[in-house]
Amino acid sequence: MDLEKHTPALRASDADRDRTADILREALAEGRLTAEEHAERIDGVYRAKTMAELEPLVGDLPAGHGQAHATARAPEPAPARPAPGVVPPVADENLVAVLSSSVRKGRWRVSRRTHAYAVFGSVEIDLSEAIFEQRHVVIKAVSIFGSVDIRVPENVSLRGSGSGILGSFEVNTLDSPDQDAPVVYVDGLAVLGSIEARPKRGKLIRDLHDRLRKHLGN
Repeated sequence: MDLEKHTPALRASDADRDRTADILREALAEGRLTAEEHAERIDGVYRAKTMAELEPLVGDLPAGHGQAHATARAPEPAPARPAPGVVPPVADENLVAVLSSSVRKGRWRVSRRTHAYAVFGSVEIDLSEAIFEQRHVVIKAVSIFGSVDIRVPENVSLRGSGSGILGSFEVNTLDSPDQDAPVVYVDGLAVLGSIEARPKRGKLIRDLHDRLRKHLGN
């Protein structure tokens, strides 16, 4: 029996279609597609019912090639916590905002462990364009009458563990389609303040698969 013929096609979700549309939009902006090609492919995106129908629409684009590779296998969920000893207990970088603000964003190298403290202030950590040189990243956040705002690319995994005392601690759990993708763990305590971590729509680590192959081969 030919099992492949009897395996049902993987259905595409609204998020899958939106991610494909984002790739096409960026390809148009970069001049990789003409306006006519973009319009034709976008029409195909929102008519697609399965991942197999989406993949050819971006298969000839750099970002789409990685996305097609990522859907080739069903990923295992990322662990809730990094294994003991993987991430050191001492921070590589501290971000402190006392009656002020602290921002870390753009193209920067992510440390294995970052501590963020907001006391009557705000800390913004944007990982959407950052360079990940290791798979496991821990961010410890403490907010007292302040706010800590964390944004990650859509194709990493995101985990959270924390609490709020007359405040809020919110982490949008995220599972990458690639089981070898970076995992960001957010630990936090918010006292009369807020801590929030969630994916930044439309932002991906574009070289995820090439970079991981190189990293895992070392």
